[in-house]
Amino acid sequence: MKIRKVMHNKKEYMELLLLADEQEDMIDRYLERGDMFVLEDGGVLAECVVTREGDGVYELKNIAVAPDCQRRGYGKQLIEFAFSYYGDCERMLVGTGDVPSSLGFYHSCGFTESHRVKNFFTDHYDHPMFEDGKQLVDMVYLKRERPGGV
Repeated sequence: MKIRKVMHNKKEYMELLLLADEQEDMIDRYLERGDMFVLEDGGVLAECVVTREGDGVYELKNIAVAPDCQRRGYGKQLIEFAFSYYGDCERMLVGTGDVPSSLGFYHSCGFTESHRVKNFFTDHYDHPMFEDGKQLVDMVYLKRERPGGV
């Protein structure tokens, strides 16, 4: 198993990215300005996109694991890799829907709630978004801080 940075042709990985963010024009807003990492083990099993948002602040914009490979630790491995990849990362943010499965996953990866963006999903997507049978309305931002950082 290896994790590698994708330098070119990021759109080749769109199918997996759409699992985590189902509207392509929303992905287009961050894909080229972000760093993409893929986790491979006989093929691409997981991928993520991380953007630099300011001095020492990065945001995990998208993380997706192939459906038949979920709950095997690949997502956590990608997050650990990304957090350690950026030596200057004092704070990593991630935005997600307000559903227990997503929040539980990020909490298990060391994230705590930071803030919320009211009506994010209803204001920015061209169709209602659902996760775990619940319509997404607000974006919940979580943060993970490096000890001794911000």
